[in-house]
Amino acid sequence: MNQTEARLPTGLQAIIEDFHLCEGHEKLELLLEFAERMPPLPDRFREHRNGMDQVHECMTPVYVYAETNDGKMHFFFDIPPESPTVRGYAALLSQGLAGVAPEAMLAIPSDFYHHMGLNQVLSPQRLNGISAILAHMKRLAVRDMTPTS
Repeated sequence: MNQTEARLPTGLQAIIEDFHLCEGHEKLELLLEFAERMPPLPDRFREHRNGMDQVHECMTPVYVYAETNDGKMHFFFDIPPESPTVRGYAALLSQGLAGVAPEAMLAIPSDFYHHMGLNQVLSPQRLNGISAILAHMKRLAVRDMTPTS
């Protein structure tokens, strides 16, 4: 584990370690497994998609909602099943970052996926989408940290 990985939330570190065990195409297969295990959007969000934020930088329609309870963030995604790569990435972020503090979100390097080796198996266009999802999650964390008047 390098210094960057040591600063990441424990759940995300564990996922990165799983990707370290994979080689080449196995990394993509693991990402697709995350897509298959992505939990369905809770009913309370399904009817109110207008309350979810869209990640406009993604070619795939990606909607995300952040919920914070007791200083711990949880992310929920709505992504079409015909976009398994994007779903897989969102699922691993949702799982790996479940329960983190908003401040911890901001400390995650935008290119942390390099530590997973995803840059070896995904196109630059997909990597841009991945970066956009994480950047959007960080904006939600900042919004959550900003006191409302």
